[in-house]
Amino acid sequence: MTATSRPGTPAAAAAQHRVPGRRPPAPPAPALHRSPPAPAEKDRRVSNVRMAVTLEEAPWLGWILVKALMRFAFMVANNLVAISSYICYVIVLQPLRLLDSKRFWYIEGIMYKWLLGMVASWGWYAGYTVMEWGEDIKAISKDEAVMLVNHQATGDVCTLMMCLQDKGLVVAQMMWLMDHIFKYTNFGIVSLIHGDFFIRQGKSHRDQQLLLLKKHLENNYRNRDRKWIVLFPEGGFLRKRRETSQAFAKKNNLPFLTHVTLPRIGATKIILSALVARQENGSPAGGDAKELDSRSKGLQWIIDTTIAYPKAEPIDIQTWILGYRKPVVTHVHYRIFPIKDIPLETDNLADWLYQRFIEKEDLLSHFYETGAFPPPKGHEEAVSREMTLSNTWLFLIQSFAFLSGYMWYSIFQYFYHCLF
Repeated sequence: MTATSRPGTPAAAAAQHRVPGRRPPAPPAPALHRSPPAPAEKDRRVSNVRMAVTLEEAPWLGWILVKALMRFAFMVANNLVAISSYICYVIVLQPLRLLDSKRFWYIEGIMYKWLLGMVASWGWYAGYTVMEWGEDIKAISKDEAVMLVNHQATGDVCTLMMCLQDKGLVVAQMMWLMDHIFKYTNFGIVSLIHGDFFIRQGKSHRDQQLLLLKKHLENNYRNRDRKWIVLFPEGGFLRKRRETSQAFAKKNNLPFLTHVTLPRIGATKIILSALVARQENGSPAGGDAKELDSRSKGLQWIIDTTIAYPKAEPIDIQTWILGYRKPVVTHVHYRIFPIKDIPLETDNLADWLYQRFIEKEDLLSHFYETGAFPPPKGHEEAVSREMTLSNTWLFLIQSFAFLSGYMWYSIFQYFYHCLF
C-alpha cells in the first residue's frame, strides 16, 4: 500500500489487486468530437466524385461528340447540294415562269417543301418528334389560313417544318414571316426566292416594316398562289421579351403572363386587311367552323397554334442540327377560328389577340403541370395524335438532292472544260 492510499478508499482497494511488476491499465480516453472536414477537403471529395462520374460518362460523351460532328458534316453537305440544286432549277425554269407562272410556282413550291422536309429529317433522325393536340388542321389544308404561333426558340421554326409536312401542299404554298436575321443564314436565299418576308424588329422600323409587309403581300401572296401564312405575333423569343411584356402589362392593367408574352397587333392587322375577302355589306367572307368545305375566296381561317416543350426547355437550331440532346417529344396544340368571327377593328382585334395569348398561358400552365393539354370544352379527355414522317420519302428526297447536286456539278464541269 502506498503512502498516499488510505485504507478503505477505492485507491487502496485497487492497490491490493495490483499484480507486481505490471503497470495498471490506463484509464479510457474521453471521446473526442471530430470537427467537420475543412472546405478544401470537402471540395477535394466532391471533385473526386465528379471525376469518377465524368470518367464513367466519357464514352457516352465521346459518342455524342462524334455523332454531332458527323451530323454537322452531313448537314453542310446536304445544304450545299440541296440549296445549290434548288437555285439551279429555279434559274433553268425561268422561261416557264414567263409562259405559265402558276405552274412555275407550283414546281418551286414542291422543291421548297422538299427542302423543308430535309430540315425536318435532321430532327426526326435525332428523335425529336411531334405530338399534335386539338383540332385537326388537315381538314382546312386547301383553304387560306394564318397560323398564330407562340415563340420560344429557333427550334419552333424547325418544329413547324416537321409537323406541317403531312398536311398536303401546305408547306409548298406557305409564306413565313420571320426575323430579318434569318435572311443571312444558309436558308435565306431560298426564302427570298420563295417569297417569305423578313421583318425588322424595333420601334424605329415598325411603321416602315408594316408598309413593306402590305406591299409584299400585294405583290407576292396571290401571284405565287400562297395559301398559308406563319406569324409569330410576340415579335421575338420568350426569354428576350418576357420582362418588357410584363412591364407593359402592369402599366396597362393587363394579365401577367409567364409562359408567353403579349402579342403585337401590327402584322396581324395588315395581313387581315390585305387578305380577307369582303362581302357587299363590308363584313368578312370567311369560313364556318361547322362547314370546313367552304369555297369562299380570301383568307378563311386563323389557326391558334401553341408549341410546348417538356419541362419548358425549348429546342434551338443548334440542338436540331447536332442532335446532342436526348430524344424529345414537342407538343403542338391547334385551335381553328373562322375568319368571319374575327374583329377587324384595331381595338377589338387587339382584345381578341390578347385573349388568345391568355388562353395560351393557361394551356401551357396546364401542360407543364400535367404533361398534357387540357381537353376542349364539352369533352372529358384530350386526344393527341402522333405526327410521323415517312422514312422512305425522306430517303427519296435526300437522294434526289445529292443526285441533282452531282448532275449540276457534272454540267458545270463539262462547260468549264469546253470553255477553258
